[in-house]
Amino acid sequence: MPEHYHSIAKRKQAERDSRIPAEWKLETPPPASVLDVRDVPRKSGILSQAELEITEKYDATPLAEAVRSGHLKCVDVTLAFCKRAAIAQQVTNCITEPLFDSALQRAAALDHHLHRHGIPVGPLHGIPISVKDTFKIAGTDASIGLAALCFQPSTSTSPLISLLLSAGAVIHCKTNVPQTLGALDSVNNVFGRTLNPQNRKLTAGGSSGGEGALLQMRGSALGVGTDIAGSIRIPAMCNGVYGLKPSGGRVPFGGQEMGTLPASEEVGIGAVAGPLGHSLRDCELFLRTVSAAKPWERDPAIVPGFYESSDMSLSGAQGKKSLTIGVLSTDGLTTPLPPISALLTELSTTLKHAGHTIIPLPTPPSLPKIHSLMNALMSIDGRSHMQHLLTTTSEPLIPWLDGRLKFKTPKTLEQVRDLHAQRLQIAHDMLSQLWSVPGAAGGKEIDVLVCPVAPHPVPPVDTWGSVNYTSAFVLLDYPAGVVPVRTFNEDDARLGLEADGRGVGGRDAKVKEQSLGEWDDKNRRLWSDEELRREFVGSCLSVQVVAPRLQERRLVRGMEAVERAVRGERWGEGKEKLDEKVAREMGGMGGAKL
Repeated sequence: MPEHYHSIAKRKQAERDSRIPAEWKLETPPPASVLDVRDVPRKSGILSQAELEITEKYDATPLAEAVRSGHLKCVDVTLAFCKRAAIAQQVTNCITEPLFDSALQRAAALDHHLHRHGIPVGPLHGIPISVKDTFKIAGTDASIGLAALCFQPSTSTSPLISLLLSAGAVIHCKTNVPQTLGALDSVNNVFGRTLNPQNRKLTAGGSSGGEGALLQMRGSALGVGTDIAGSIRIPAMCNGVYGLKPSGGRVPFGGQEMGTLPASEEVGIGAVAGPLGHSLRDCELFLRTVSAAKPWERDPAIVPGFYESSDMSLSGAQGKKSLTIGVLSTDGLTTPLPPISALLTELSTTLKHAGHTIIPLPTPPSLPKIHSLMNALMSIDGRSHMQHLLTTTSEPLIPWLDGRLKFKTPKTLEQVRDLHAQRLQIAHDMLSQLWSVPGAAGGKEIDVLVCPVAPHPVPPVDTWGSVNYTSAFVLLDYPAGVVPVRTFNEDDARLGLEADGRGVGGRDAKVKEQSLGEWDDKNRRLWSDEELRREFVGSCLSVQVVAPRLQERRLVRGMEAVERAVRGERWGEGKEKLDEKVAREMGGMGGAKL
């Protein structure tokens, strides 16, 4: 009789805990009543002052330069991040596979190589990188939180991991995911729930939630996740870090454990791999490193082309720094809550004063249709293989999935053909509905879109709403990224929404627009309780930037425009002067200024 999932989970957790050295374990872990645990590494006494500086002072890009120049040793950098990752695990439950011993061995070998040859292995030489549990590393489990896949070490390594290793990376851990990879909180029956370090009552997101939490704890220099409905961008928003989903065919994806039969994504909808980082330049470092390795020479699914050439815009060709930015305020399915609408208004004003042209966009008629179509495309096989994996060890669905996830009969060929026909029609329609300035003569193009990541701020665990704001750009295969903007504050918690859509103050203000339906009703419930609204205070408010298909360089230009505007930078103009302009135009509007 197969082993029951309970005993498998107990053994797997014991194995994981045994890989954390005793001297790296907290003497007194913070009780559940301590919600913000981000300062635990600094207060723990486990890291030296030098190790605190390594993990807190650098993002991956300058860290790589410090290692290449000999200012820092790979072993010292890796040891610092391994210690910090171990602490992060103890307070947020973000790691599935600690790989600290092998990471330190590799770091020593990289130091030896640099000393002997005088040149680094590659652009990521000595950089500690964490990866989502779906990625395979030979000799290590890729259980994805399913008991049936535990204690079955991979016999091969995912192509992307091999690429990163060839570029000099140090893989120091794998991170937690939701059961079935289909929930928006990273919780499963084997490893449990990953918590948000800023407020352990709020979600860390999914399905790359372990990556997001680890980065927020600064337990990794750079993270790698996957995204099929928002699984990079949602954790990036939840944890206040950067996340970037490229188009399909840019980053090697194959050779992962997804809980599906081989090539399932070829008949449904495909996920993509991408970075989560402490900065936009770290995400760009990842993209440059991948494309410079010419992955299309080893992976037939990769579209040939270097990162630098992935900007087909007129503004890019002309070298313009000012962009035409379309602002998409709603998906037509779920109206953003007041602080999200206010954030877009604030950011639009800031971008305008930074020299960019801002075009408010009407909701494309096709956009609300994507939500149900994506759900159908993601369940073409009826999830039969996942059902088999669960049944093998008598493993139940986690509570959030129970009642939501349905195991069905696989769709027929005719049904699959019809779904893809709908997908292609929507993709065709969206070209004209999104990327041309409405009413402009000559069809002036929009460089990038700015829109919400979600219709709500970072919510409590198991309360994430519609994913249409993120999943739509998977169906369309548009590259999309998340930029942190500012912290949700007390003023945001008092915002309401009048019929004209403008955020206004008022302690008991309600959302007054007519409901758009079931998803909209669910979203409004997050704002109807004043005590619940206050849970958002201190969380990060982020926005999403989107570019046309296969134009990642164009996307990064758009994300950079947002980043610079948020920092108060205009080409040749100081922050103080720009802040004054923004403040004048914002006038008496509610919410914090950027």
